Amino acid sequence: MNALEIKISRRIRREGPLTFASFMEMALYDPDYGFYASDRQRIGREGDFYTSSHLHPVFGAIVAKQIMEMWTVIGMPEDFAIIEMGAGEGYMCNDILTWLRDAPHERESGKWNAGHDFYGRVRYIIVEKNPLLIPRQKGRVKEHGGKVTWVADVRDAGSVTGCVFSNELLDAFPVHLVRMGDTLKEIFIDHDGHAFHERTFPPSTEALARYFADSGITLSPGHTTEVNLRIKDWLSEIVAVLRRGFVFTIDYGYPAEEYFCDDRNRGTLMCYHRHQLSEDVFAHIGQQDITAHVDFSCLKRWGAEMGLQPVGYCSQGTFLLANGIDREIALLAEISPDYLFELARIKKLFMPQGLGESHKVMIQYAGSDVPKLKGFSIRNQLRTL
Repeated sequence: MNALEIKISRRIRREGPLTFASFMEMALYDPDYGFYASDRQRIGREGDFYTSSHLHPVFGAIVAKQIMEMWTVIGMPEDFAIIEMGAGEGYMCNDILTWLRDAPHERESGKWNAGHDFYGRVRYIIVEKNPLLIPRQKGRVKEHGGKVTWVADVRDAGSVTGCVFSNELLDAFPVHLVRMGDTLKEIFIDHDGHAFHERTFPPSTEALARYFADSGITLSPGHTTEVNLRIKDWLSEIVAVLRRGFVFTIDYGYPAEEYFCDDRNRGTLMCYHRHQLSEDVFAHIGQQDITAHVDFSCLKRWGAEMGLQPVGYCSQGTFLLANGIDREIALLAEISPDYLFELARIKKLFMPQGLGESHKVMIQYAGSDVPKLKGFSIRNQLRTL
């Protein structure tokens, strides 16, 4: 056993079987040995997986365009904060700020002209719990160093007007595992002195049964799935600081009706280790990513309970097309000698067989008079939630 496996097994001996959420918390975030607690490369060719921001800077450019529109539709306030949660290696921050600084904004619609210096007014806050990542992030965004600050908790950002942005963050929140038998059971992790294994017990919290009741979902016998209760805490932390503005979430997931359908009766839990996919959560503990898809219906419902009004929801591909990724590709064709190579990478962002369909975009709004945003001008699928 590695050091983290020993640490988890000792905790089980002291406390008894752990909920899967507690096991996943240690596997990913243990301060000594967790997957996200180290300073090793996790994203990209030398890591375990890719994200959209690693495929091409045009992804950050489109996100920047959408955030700039957010600023315009709420009246172009003098102080506007972009808060990024889960910034990874800092690629997204750098790409967003570079586009805001350099892009020829005058080519946009009448909502914008060069006299309105959004880059000059915006401030960028990265929420980073792992201090070992901050030096790499600072190196990545050094051209914009004066605009970027770091906090360990979103609540340390203070009261802001702006946009809270995350890309592939919620899928890494620890989840509870449940299985439907005669009644709803929760899956716990035990250790017999030799290996980890699953055991089922009554749910550790009433919130699990309430989750399905509130969703109007009835699981079939034998159905195993995940429940991400951490999203509710995350939203409450955001609402505490977001005086006015947007919650901008990109992740892979489904509406509840698709998430909990019988065709997906084994759940969505997946592990990533050196770009290899598996369902074995007990392999490479502390050295592999563990993820679960996002229930966007839940994100919408809990957000509404806290005063966040839904603006839009659609696939990433539709969102990128609505925000003019075709124009960015055309501009790239004019200036890039490696255009065909770059185009192949960009296609993965919006084509259905790439990230275009697996990843979804949701934007919620704190304030009155819900604005319309260009990202949902082709198709807004809020009704599916």
